[in-house]
Amino acid sequence: MGIGARKVVLDMKAQIHPHYRPVKVTCASCGTSYDTRSTRGDFSIDVCASCHPFYTGKQKVIDAEGRVERFKKKYAKKA
Repeated sequence: MGIGARKVVLDMKAQIHPHYRPVKVTCASCGTSYDTRSTRGDFSIDVCASCHPFYTGKQKVIDAEGRVERFKKKYAKKA
């Protein structure tokens, strides 16, 4: 702090903040569970980072009904 600077103390209001407590999160797909903190109780998630295809590298690009080919055909340069 410089010369003439005052120390300002901001007190948080009591009894208005939610309780932030340890909880257990469980993945419904693979059963993995881990501890974290939350304002609500224990909960379950549909998919976690250990079984999600994007994070595991097992993601498949699905060309449903030839959409990629139709796009390429539609916007291909005409000779």
